[in-house]
Amino acid sequence: MDQTTELATELAPLDVAALRAAIRAEYAAVSERPEQGFHFHTGYRLAAILGYEQEWIAALPAPAVESMAGTGNPFALGALLPGERVVDCGSGSGADALIAARLVGPTGRVIGVDMTPEMLSKARRNAELAGLPNVEFRAGMLEELPVGDGWGDVVISNGVLNLVPNKAAALREMHRVLRPGGRIQLVDIVLSKAVSEGSRQDVSLWTGCIAGGLLEADLGALVEEAGFVDVRVVRGADVFSGAPQHSNAAEFGTVGAGITARR
Repeated sequence: MDQTTELATELAPLDVAALRAAIRAEYAAVSERPEQGFHFHTGYRLAAILGYEQEWIAALPAPAVESMAGTGNPFALGALLPGERVVDCGSGSGADALIAARLVGPTGRVIGVDMTPEMLSKARRNAELAGLPNVEFRAGMLEELPVGDGWGDVVISNGVLNLVPNKAAALREMHRVLRPGGRIQLVDIVLSKAVSEGSRQDVSLWTGCIAGGLLEADLGALVEEAGFVDVRVVRGADVFSGAPQHSNAAEFGTVGAGITARR
């Protein structure tokens, strides 16, 4: 292969369908085989690392916690109030959505959105086990949320935005589903070292929550471009160190981050 062909291969467009299939497969495994261990933390250990209130975790069905994955604690970024409407983008096994449902109370509502069928099935079972009728889970992608315009007061998300190929579209959708004055409380990752175009083609770096990450300034700018104001990106801690499987996160200075803004 000559140099020109090598360069064309390196800069080939990302195969979005293949990427989504790989992400679905990864999180189907987290749903169905949480005990196998991953290159990120999961379950009760993750909840402790991220500083979730113990009483919140104790109130959840065990299957919701065992398949819990994420990079931070969206509830540490601001209180959810009784009666509020919450959209959980990338709701997984339902842990954050169920916590949110208890916080907003019976007069509030929560919609969780996820693209992995196994996670959706598990989250729906967990909602039944928890006895929380004010939460529902819908199939969908962040780039096209199955939620009406201006429905929500708050959008939360936990370690999912970095997995989305078109982050600008996802952020515009978050903006669309919020009422005027509504807010986002997202937790994700930021990088200290940008990922090369070649590395962005590595699906394993995407599923490992690295290749889809952005530098702090770039992430903040993207949120502003989606129409949000009062944007804050706050770097957090290394949430990958000590995971059961090897992670390349340290190579890129990958840390958790909190993102807040208003519509």
